[in-house]
Amino acid sequence: MRVQGIDEKDIAEADLRTRRGVFRAVAFRDPVDGHEHMALVRGDVRERGDVLVRMHSECMTGDIFGATRCECGDQLGAALDAIVREGAGVLVYMRGHEGRGIGLVAKVRTHILQDDQGLDTVDSATAIGLPVDVRDYGPAARILRYLGVGPVRLMSNNPDKVSALESYGVAVAARVPLLVPVSDDNVRYLTAKRDRLGHDLPQLDAGVLGEAPVSEVH
Repeated sequence: MRVQGIDEKDIAEADLRTRRGVFRAVAFRDPVDGHEHMALVRGDVRERGDVLVRMHSECMTGDIFGATRCECGDQLGAALDAIVREGAGVLVYMRGHEGRGIGLVAKVRTHILQDDQGLDTVDSATAIGLPVDVRDYGPAARILRYLGVGPVRLMSNNPDKVSALESYGVAVAARVPLLVPVSDDNVRYLTAKRDRLGHDLPQLDAGVLGEAPVSEVH
């Protein structure tokens, strides 16, 4: 039997107790990319409109080791906090998205170019012959359909994520900013995301380090 394109044998669900409370962990193997992803679900989201959703791309350095070069770890925590405050929502942790899809080894190589030659996150990828962004959000759309989620409020600063999710048939009712403070460590990275990749990062316009809220989700 297939459910929204995912075999039942490729999905497992269980309660996951965390520092933020209990989530329903839905692990699934996507039939298209073959990766094992995870959806953390809080509350009742089935057939509910305007569900708070975060599609979070895997970032080992930021999510696990707390690297300050990027904002990934802070965004992961802020998204989970927002879902807890809301009482319902879904965070889809996307495997295979390391370095916007170029992989961990390549990502660390781009860090060398950024540190030694001053290249930004875009030019350091193209300098080693790799694309800037090859992420696919189809797995997130498939698990959201499996979960029965209706229109979503997408936590993201990247307008392209809205169109990407909508291209898979998931209605996006609103894009919700997920901002982190600007610091000496991440200002170059955030500036490149704003100027080169079109991310909406108004905290950079303030010009004051550390002044932006961690999250603007209400």
